Amino acid sequence: MSHRSARFTRMRRTLLFVLAALVAAGFTASTRPRAQAPAPKPSLAERLGHKASDILLIVNADDVGMSHAANVATRHGMEKGLITAGSIMVPCPWFEEIAAYARATPKADFGLHLTHTSEWKVYKWGPVASKHLVPGLVTPQGYLWPDIMGVYKHATPEQALVEARAQIKKAQEAGIDITHLDSHMGALQYDLRFHQVYRQLGKEFDLPIRMGNQDLLAQLGGGHLRGELDTDGTIYPDYLIHDQRKTGEAVDAYWKRIIGELKPGVTELYIHPAVAGEEMQHITNSWQERDTEYHLFTDDASVRALLQQRGVTLIGWRALRDLQRKD
Repeated sequence: MSHRSARFTRMRRTLLFVLAALVAAGFTASTRPRAQAPAPKPSLAERLGHKASDILLIVNADDVGMSHAANVATRHGMEKGLITAGSIMVPCPWFEEIAAYARATPKADFGLHLTHTSEWKVYKWGPVASKHLVPGLVTPQGYLWPDIMGVYKHATPEQALVEARAQIKKAQEAGIDITHLDSHMGALQYDLRFHQVYRQLGKEFDLPIRMGNQDLLAQLGGGHLRGELDTDGTIYPDYLIHDQRKTGEAVDAYWKRIIGELKPGVTELYIHPAVAGEEMQHITNSWQERDTEYHLFTDDASVRALLQQRGVTLIGWRALRDLQRKD
């Protein structure tokens, strides 16, 4: 055999050997068990013991403790109607009345409507913390600012944290079993600096918090915020009904439309129930709407029937808090 023929034969044998090795490797890989894809994360509804397809609804009364009329409406709505939870404004004049009710009614589901503003023209309140500790939160007249822009302009997140902690401590000392946190007028939600205070409070006190829908958060530059809470282990409802009323839409038509559009998962809607009367007429021009919401979610048979027709399950915040602390 010539030298050239011998070299060709060796190359041929090498190629055949490599080919055989590749075939064997491919066979081994094809027969090796594939790694299982991670199981899908259970939905909040499933974690709460329901089916993913269930529609769960928190009907939350905001501004509890702001007035006697709000306290009466909330109590009636919880005892006789569809209100499943309420958010208390600790700095307000009628806090002590609702705190006494909460102590006497431990099953009542109350969180805190953390309050850094005082929006009404002649009906005002100041901070719970000593004013020298939160000077940027206080107007020259000694009240909280009437809008959130005043808070962002004059106060610091550190001062907002001091005031929030003072409100939580006062509620705890009053014997309130706090089930959740949210923010009056969104003062701790519309500025990312202050949202970090909100996040810190949820983690520090191990409480679920109200959060805007993911699409709205993304539009405002906060698309990452829910992920931060997931990292902390802080729970929030899947959806929030916020500012979705159409121009000219009546209050009752609005809420019935919203109920008709509820999605599977956990939704929170918040209302501002208050019994109509001279007290509310001297506080706000929205007194009639507040009275309408009170009756809609307390003694309106058509709203109850619509919820039943949609198969809606009413829940409170306590279920979310207990799940968070269990996890």
